[in-house]
This record gives sequence, structure tokens and C-alpha cells, in this order.
Amino acid sequence: MPASTRHHRALAVLVHCLGILAAVPALPGSAAAQQPAPHTAATAPANGQPSAPASEEPDRPSAPPALPTPTRAAVPPPKPPITVQVAPENTSAPRYRIQVRNDGDRPVATTVRQELPPGSSPTSITDGGRPSRHGGATGTAVTWNLRVPARSTTTLRTAITAPPDQSLTAPACAFATGGERPYDCATATWQPASAPAAGEPEPPVWRRPAALLTGLSGFAALAVGGWWTWQRRRPTKLTPPGRGGRGTVYPRPAAPAAPLRRRRPSTWLLVPVAAVVLAGTTGTATWTATQKAADVDTDSHPTSGAWIGAGAAGGLGEPLRETAFEFTVYRISCRPAPQARQCAATVGVRNLTPEQQSWHGSLQRAYLADGNFASTDEEKTRRANQGRDVFAKPLAGGSRMVLPLVFTVQGRQPPTQLELRSGVFSAGVRVDVP
Repeated sequence: MPASTRHHRALAVLVHCLGILAAVPALPGSAAAQQPAPHTAATAPANGQPSAPASEEPDRPSAPPALPTPTRAAVPPPKPPITVQVAPENTSAPRYRIQVRNDGDRPVATTVRQELPPGSSPTSITDGGRPSRHGGATGTAVTWNLRVPARSTTTLRTAITAPPDQSLTAPACAFATGGERPYDCATATWQPASAPAAGEPEPPVWRRPAALLTGLSGFAALAVGGWWTWQRRRPTKLTPPGRGGRGTVYPRPAAPAAPLRRRRPSTWLLVPVAAVVLAGTTGTATWTATQKAADVDTDSHPTSGAWIGAGAAGGLGEPLRETAFEFTVYRISCRPAPQARQCAATVGVRNLTPEQQSWHGSLQRAYLADGNFASTDEEKTRRANQGRDVFAKPLAGGSRMVLPLVFTVQGRQPPTQLELRSGVFSAGVRVDVP
């Protein structure tokens, strides 16, 4: 074997042995680090403080903190398939028929409340119902605690006293047992035989600014057009040359008659007329807009005026329409709180337009007798709606929902009026609270 080959092999063996020797001392040290000495677990430091257990390793990096769970809106529980229908009966005295329908596959426990008009009292109630007065109102309610079987309808009936020749509206709602969360609501108005059909009178022309503005503009346009036509059709004669002066010695040949020329109105006359018409139209539009903007006073009692639509007023159970929504207040009850009163209003909202419409809690108000008002308490309203923010998403076109709105009012007196509106420039509706 050549000498160079032997040298190479010896060098390789030497390098291999050095690698093994370098790795061997690290093995006991690493094992010792994993197994703590028995005497260190019970040894206390000189300052008298108890030492940390030997199993704790301060030098070891701690585990990474858990990622925070993203906040999600609370999902309300599924709504039981309970529907309510109310219909007046064709009787001489006010009588109502309430049908509570359960379309689900399981029985549902519910509390049905019918609000009676102020000044009336029940004379007949279906078995199981009882009259009661809810807090903060002078009206009377009839309450049933039912357990509606699956795929069935329960019919309830009431009869009440009424003044002669007076229409009476009595809404009814089905609530979760012992709560204020409505499943569904309906309303009906009993009409006496001699009562005329209710119609919504149309405001007079002088109270409709749009009609006034259109009529004024049309009159001005007709006036300017008539004057322009009269000026253009008015002929003028021009004196031919050689006529109208003194005669001459030599006769002159007859000159052809000059054509008649129509008189055109002067530009200096047209400009002021157009300016007056424009100023009148602009002034009328500005005055109308200014009056409507001044009428939208958010601090008045109640808010009056609007850019769009006409306001409506009524009582409990009456569907009231404004620009985009139809509001129906079925019930309102108040209970005392530590510092104020909390009033829950059961409100039905229907979007009358095909487009989705947004509405805001600050525009829904409860007015007190002294003129003060309170807007919707959005936190308590969200809590009453099982954690759902009813103002967060717009209402789909043509849809309807029934929900509680909570107002926190100061003092001991309940609200006397509710004001509900879809937008800040809409007319809104006003509901008198008995």
C-alpha cells in the first residue's frame, strides 16, 4: 500500500475519533439539565423566601398567548312560528275574535295580550283570560297564558263596552311567556253600524307648496307666451318713400308699396320680464324650502314639518303611514327603574317601498307631558331584542317586523305621545298614548 494512502486513512480515522469525543461530554450535561438534583427542590434561599419548585424553568420561553376570538353579534333565537289575526265581529256591541296559529311541529307556550281602548271595559272574555292594568297606562288589557298545540289554531273572543257611535281599535299580540319579546301582532277596528266610512281628507291647495309653485310657474309661462304672441302678430305700416311729403313739379313714377313688417319686442323689455319671472319662481321655491327646513325643528314638541310627505296621527293599534314606513304601535308599558322609568313599546314597522330603507334609533322619540322627550335607549332595545341591533341593517323592501323599542324617561309620569319616523326629513307619525 502506498504511503500516501496510509496517511489519508489515518487522518480520516483521527478526525472521526475527535468528533465522537467532542459529542460525548455533552450527553451527561444535557441529561443532567433534564433531571434536577434532589437537594435543590427543598433548598430555600438565604433571604427566607420560599424557592421556586425545581420543575419550573424561568429561562424556558413561555407559550404564545391565545389569539383573541373576534367579537360577533349575538344571534337571536329562532322565532316560533306563531301568527296572530284579529277581526271584529258583526254585532251591535264591540266584539273581537283573536286567532293564534302555531305552524310549527311542537307546542309553543305564549302570552296573548289585547289592549282595550281607553274608557272601555270587558263584558265577556274567553275562558282563561283575565283583565289587568299594565304599568304606566290608564288602559286595560286582557291577558291569556296559552299553550298552543302544533299545527293548530286557538280562537279567543272578547266583548267590551263602548260609547254610542264610536269606532274602537283593539290590537292583540302574542309574546314570549312572561316577557316583552313579541312573536306577532295584529289589530282590528270595530265600526258601529251608523259610523261613516273613515276617509283621509286631502289638504287644501293653498297648503300644498308644490301645487302652488307649479300653478305659479304655469301662469307666468302662459302670460309671457301670450304677450310674445301678441307682439309678433301686431303689424306695423312703413311709409313708402315719396309719400307723406310735399308735392313736386314733375310727376314721379309710382313706387312699389313696401311690405308690411311685423314689430318685434324690444330686447330691453324681454330681459326684465324674464328676470322677474325667474326671480318669482326662485323666490317661491326658496321660501317653500326655507319654511319646510325651519319647520323641521328637532327640539320642538313634537317635531313638526318635513321635507317629504305629510305627517299622520292616531292611537294604539292604528296603522299610520309616512314617507317610507307604516308604523303601528300595539302596546306600551312602563315600569320603574332605579333612576328613571323604562317604557317598552311594541311597534310594527312595514317598509312600503321596493327598496331597502334605513332608520335610526335617535329619531324615535317618547314625549312627556312637560314637553321633554327621550330617544330610543339603543342598549336596552338591543337587550330586549335578544342582542340584535334592529337599527344596524336597513329594512328590506316590502318586509315587516314587530319589535320592542325601549325608552328611558325621567320622572314618574309615562309618555303621552310617541313619534316615529324613517328619516330626518320624513314627516313621521305621532301616536297618542292613553
